[in-house]
Amino acid sequence: MSPRGAGAPTGRHLVILNQAANYLTVGFANAFNRRFGSVTLVTGSVHVQGEALDQEIKVHYINRWHERPARKKALSYGLALLRMWWLLLTKYRRHEVLFVSVPPMAYLLNLVLPHRFSMVIWDIYPDVLKISGMKESHPVYRIWSWLNRRSFQRAYRLFTISEVMADALGRYVDRNRLVVQPIWSMFQGGERVERADNRFLRDHHTDGRFVVQYSGNIGLTHNVELLIDVAERLKDDDRILFQIIGRGPRELAIRRKVAERGLSNVKMLPFQSDDMFPHSLSAADLGVVMLDERVSQGSVPSKAYNLMSFGVPSLYVATPDSELARYANGFGHAQCLSAGQLGKIAAFILELASRPELQEKMAGNARVASGHFTRANADCVVDAYLEKSDLKR
Repeated sequence: MSPRGAGAPTGRHLVILNQAANYLTVGFANAFNRRFGSVTLVTGSVHVQGEALDQEIKVHYINRWHERPARKKALSYGLALLRMWWLLLTKYRRHEVLFVSVPPMAYLLNLVLPHRFSMVIWDIYPDVLKISGMKESHPVYRIWSWLNRRSFQRAYRLFTISEVMADALGRYVDRNRLVVQPIWSMFQGGERVERADNRFLRDHHTDGRFVVQYSGNIGLTHNVELLIDVAERLKDDDRILFQIIGRGPRELAIRRKVAERGLSNVKMLPFQSDDMFPHSLSAADLGVVMLDERVSQGSVPSKAYNLMSFGVPSLYVATPDSELARYANGFGHAQCLSAGQLGKIAAFILELASRPELQEKMAGNARVASGHFTRANADCVVDAYLEKSDLKR
């Protein structure tokens, strides 16, 4: 049983909505549980990574989220939305509501429900739909944008995770209404695995090569093909190995490109288990975080924080006006380059592989940067939520 914060408000009850709860949702739920009379999590699944959900928190299960195919994903979203609406209308009609992540349209329920409704926004819709080629003139884009303006105006608290994202959300709501609070790594210290004890390195021999690693979804937003182009430029340098770890709709196409170009310096591997993940991440000499340029202002991948916490230098492939670029310039642990700068990307990899002192310096900067993105940030969200003076409505 977990300790509650002294003087927790009585009579306040919170329900958190997230169809696919991960370590961030668990962190939010636990932080609120220490300050509220009760917390309920409405979700399709709880993926525990490090921090366990407090025993006092009630979990109300709905249908699970499906990543693919697209039709099944859309159906799972729609069903979850209906179930959330019904539960808020009936069982949790007296609760305050915090929406986190998915389904991405669920925060719009505050337009038809009377609850005190707050949101944590870490992917901006409909802006993200630009990846699929949707134009701002598209009816879905225009209607969703209009609904955003109404929904955000009615919100009690609006949280987002970066200054750049707050600027982007300014098209929908007064910028001063937004509370900017970064998220955090799933690793909170001590998880990095030394090479001598690294099971991933034993299973996937790197032969002492400099490992450039992308680990995550291989989807439409991630432009992983770019790494194949860079690997082709560096295929004659046997010091460097590219690892692509993950799955997604672009995986087969990328495997074909690797085979067609005969790239022996690229190894593709499946997602690693939670138990193996610290080992695989510890094997990277350079971590790669990629964002499609059409949405790089509207998202910050959580893998960026995981790499910082392990002291791994990073290559950010994003636009100069992204939050990733701000991190790279501010902390000095990463280089941020755009997708069109293949020559500079290849040159940076070569420089880092050739200069151990630069790698060590950037690794140290990454560890320092990780101090800004700890689990304490969840408590800061609760502090902002419970401020005595309401934000402007």
